[in-house]
Amino acid sequence: MRLKFLLRPSWLALTVVVFAFATACYTLLAPWQFSRDTERETRNAALQASFDARPRPLAEVLPGGTAPDEGTQWKRVTVTGSYLPGEEVIARLRTVQGEPAFEILTPLRTTEGRVVLVDRGYVRPDERSRVPAYQPPPQGRVDLVGRVRIDETDPQRRDAFANDSTAGRLHSYSVDSKVVARATGLDIRPGYLQLEPDQPGVLGALPLPQLEAGPFFAYALQWIAFGTMALLGWLYFTIRELKPGGALDERPRDKPARRKSVAQILAEDEEAERLGTTGDAGAADRAGARARPS
Repeated sequence: MRLKFLLRPSWLALTVVVFAFATACYTLLAPWQFSRDTERETRNAALQASFDARPRPLAEVLPGGTAPDEGTQWKRVTVTGSYLPGEEVIARLRTVQGEPAFEILTPLRTTEGRVVLVDRGYVRPDERSRVPAYQPPPQGRVDLVGRVRIDETDPQRRDAFANDSTAGRLHSYSVDSKVVARATGLDIRPGYLQLEPDQPGVLGALPLPQLEAGPFFAYALQWIAFGTMALLGWLYFTIRELKPGGALDERPRDKPARRKSVAQILAEDEEAERLGTTGDAGAADRAGARARPS
């Protein structure tokens, strides 16, 4: 029966691989890229809306210490308070506009008594790749305008640590209010503020992301296409094997002619030349015999 080849181990293994790959394309890879495209559209819409929106007090945008989310990230807010330079943390291993940088994170105690983490911007490493000297935050009360940001997450969940090369100041591998709160003992509200240019205490103002869609939607369509091509290829080869003469057909068939070696070909050529020469000599003798008179 022609369908017996479907039960062969090699064909079963191929079927499992093809259908597992197609399932991953449809249920994991393509949806993942679609979700990234949605996130990019949400971010772009929030950024675009913030350009023309008037800054609002932080307590109105995030009341009661609410953690920021995709709906509130990038909103421009105002906050009044005093910097806490003694609790400053330096974020390491940062990249700004394609070049290495350090970001300076300084807690700020608001006039309401809450503490919010402020990203004052970035500084470039010195010639020895160390944190250079930079301007400390102003003392006393300041009025700030910044953008709400969601806490980053360090995949390794590392805590902040002291570094002797920067006079014992704390360092971290992410901009995360929880990491700074654990290291300083302060009760810092979730999220942080990214200072805008020309604000009190700002260093190198962090640039905003570019408003571009990105390749995620196209990548999602590619994964769908890859899964579909895998299934269509499996279907094509299955139909081909169901027809007589398939690669897995068990019926006897004529054996193909054995391929000759170079030595066999040369030997056959020599034999043909020898027979040809003998044949020509015999023909000449017979012709001479007929020409002589009896």
